[in-house]
This record gives sequence, structure tokens and C-alpha cells, in this order.
Amino acid sequence: MLGASEQPLCEAYDLAMLDLDGVVYIGGHAVPGAPERLDAVRARGQRLAFITNNASRPPEVVAAHLDDLGVSASPHDVVTSAQAAARLLRDKLGPDARIVALGAVGLVEALAAEGLSPVGVEDDADALATGYGPDVPWRDVMRAAVRVRDGLWWVASNSDMTIPTAYGTAPGHGVLVDLLRRFSGVEPVIAGKPARPLLDETVRRVGGTRPLMVGDRLDTDIAGGHHAGVDSLLVLTGVTGLADLAAATADLRPTYISADLGGLLVAHPAVAPRDGRCALGGWDVSVADGRIAVAGDGSADDWWRAVAVVAWWWLDATGSAADVSGLSAPR
Repeated sequence: MLGASEQPLCEAYDLAMLDLDGVVYIGGHAVPGAPERLDAVRARGQRLAFITNNASRPPEVVAAHLDDLGVSASPHDVVTSAQAAARLLRDKLGPDARIVALGAVGLVEALAAEGLSPVGVEDDADALATGYGPDVPWRDVMRAAVRVRDGLWWVASNSDMTIPTAYGTAPGHGVLVDLLRRFSGVEPVIAGKPARPLLDETVRRVGGTRPLMVGDRLDTDIAGGHHAGVDSLLVLTGVTGLADLAAATADLRPTYISADLGGLLVAHPAVAPRDGRCALGGWDVSVADGRIAVAGDGSADDWWRAVAVVAWWWLDATGSAADVSGLSAPR
């Protein structure tokens, strides 16, 4: 159900692959405590990579934003889905291939950095690469859709249906991917999470032999860890709530759970429910008639771990998600 580590995770794994929004920052602000915890992780020898499905921004821009928030980062530490897409294209087509670039500057620069030639939608080309780009003209979308239908190979940076903005959640690149897919009948190769290429590209660029995926989303970050065959840490500073966690099937369950990035700096105990009950760190969690009850006191991390494994025990035993309404995690 959950993994255990006698060592702090920053010592058990030599590379932490960190999702950004909801893990390191939220909007224009760093997650409270994140800069200090990441400095402490680095001081204990763990490499950090900041990975993002957003293909619109070059690594230099992402690194500068992190520095502004107090999180030390260089462009080498940042890996984007655009870079993963460019690697896929180069590996299949070789350098100097001509690629229609339907996206923003981050995608164009990633293609050029791999020796590929970004071209327009009307030019001779060996493939199409798409990524989030708020200024992409509709006429280019239409032309690209027809070319994919007619046989042009297609790599999409990611398939995220939403993207966070200053004015709220908005349609992401996945909406365009879905449009092109339905029109053309063609499935693209996906480079970003939860597909594997972005994580493989991160290890290739940043190094490390024992990587750990760190994220706040089950369907992209944690699923991506499963697809890449690497362990994962779920932090509860982003979008995943208690009901989401309780309903997670085996392919969406993290190896470790922590309230925040402090989970990288500590060991993680073995947690095993017995007949729908789990006692951990002062908490006593049980389930009866599908409803989870919590008694006792302890740390927030142990609360989340105990509740999660009891909820998963119930889900596996009955096929139905446990009722977690009325529960409130400690701060």
C-alpha cells in the first residue's frame, strides 16, 4: 500500500524530480517552507530537477521565476515537456529533421536545441510537434489537423486538459490535442506526464540512478512515476484532496505521502492496515460500514498515511470508495 524507508528520502534517493505548481509554488508564490526545505535537501546531497508539462516557457524563464521565489535553480535543473518531445523527434528522425512547431517559444527553442529545424504549417516537414501556445492562430490549427489526418507524424508535449492561470483554471493543451485527435483519428505520441518520456529525459539531463517523483496530482505525477517505474512522493499542498486520495486505485497510489516537502527530509514508517484498522504515530483509524473514523493525536503526515491505507483497504475489499466526509486533516 505505502512504501517504507528507514533513511530520509533525500538520502535514499539521489534525484528528486519535482513538479512545480502545487509542489514548489502556487501561482506567484512559493509554497510556504518550500525554499528552505529544498535548500536542506540539496545540502544533504540530493539532486533536484524541476519538471513541467508546460511547453511554452524555456528552462531559462522557469529557472528565473524560481529564483524570484527564493528557490535556487539553474536552467540545467529545469526539464520541460517540450524538451522531452524534441528528444523523441530527434531519436526517431535524426538531427536536421524538419518539424512543424505549433506552440510557443519554449517548443521552438527546444526543437532547435536538439538540432531540429522548426518550420511553419505550410512548409515541407517530417513531423508535427504541438505544445501550449496562447497565441497560436486558428488557421494554423486547422492546417496542422489536416496534415496529421493526411499522415504527418505527430508528437504532443502533453495532454493536460487544464492549466492554472491568474484568472482561474483554463483550457490546457490537452483540449487542442483532443480536437486534433478527434478530427484526424490519429493518436499522438505524448511526451509529458503521465507518459514516460519526460521522466526519462529528466534522468538523462540531470543524472541520478535512484530517482523519486514528487508531485501533487495523482493522474499526472503519481501515474507518471508508475509508468516510468520509479517511486513517488505525494505532497498535499496542491490539488489532491482527501476524497481523491481515498478513491485512488493501485495505479494512482504513491509510494510515500507527506503533508509537504518536509517529507523529503525524514524517514517513512511502514504502514499496514489490519482488518480495516491502522494505528500509527498516535492515530487510530478504522472503517465501518464504509465510513472512516479517526481518533487520537499525532503528526499530519501520519494522519494522511493512516487514513490513506485504511481507505485503500476498503476500496480493494469492496470496490467502493470509503466515506471520508467530515474528516479534517491536522495542520
